[in-house]
Amino acid sequence: LSVKAVSDDGLFSGYGSVFGAVDSYREVVAPGAFAESLAQIAAKGRPVPVLWQHRSGEPIGVYSKLSEDAHGLKVEGQLVLEVGRAKEAHALMKAGAVSGLSIGYYVREDSWDEKERIRTLKKVDLVEISLVTFPANDEARVDTIKSKLAHGSLPTKPEFEQLLREAGFSKSQAAVIANRGLSHLLDRSESGGEAAKKYGSLIERIGGFSLSN
Repeated sequence: LSVKAVSDDGLFSGYGSVFGAVDSYREVVAPGAFAESLAQIAAKGRPVPVLWQHRSGEPIGVYSKLSEDAHGLKVEGQLVLEVGRAKEAHALMKAGAVSGLSIGYYVREDSWDEKERIRTLKKVDLVEISLVTFPANDEARVDTIKSKLAHGSLPTKPEFEQLLREAGFSKSQAAVIANRGLSHLLDRSESGGEAAKKYGSLIERIGGFSLSN
């Protein structure tokens, strides 16, 4: 959802999720879905990170306030402008090029309306909230991943290559893995451990982690 403005010192606010809105993949978040998770986050006392485009290796700030209101998940965040990517994100936000918020979460409780073909998310564990370029576009990568997960199928080869690129692999590495598998890359790479780590993290994300606008 939109971030309307960001201050010169990197403060911003917006909504990470809106209740009752059916998205393009026939999913809707129910009021109260974040309540238990927000209580757990508050009890732990650890801030939820602001990530860049759902990349776990690129935190660019923290959220100072997370709450549910009648509209949805309201957030207030602070970009850490000493971080290079955060400084770039800040400039893009001020220019209006990046204004989206997208949540990363685990589903704990949901229901399926067979007649309306709508999945309702009743309880979720909030993991992170990212600044993204296309928060509500059904061609955005996070929506494509969510669609594949929701229907239990695998991404296409081009989609898989894109996922690998987003996980930190180069264009050539992504092509090798998509076409020949990780083992081929490890056989010819001196940094096989790092490649395996990136790949393992990606597979874990595809296997059970939902990314949603």
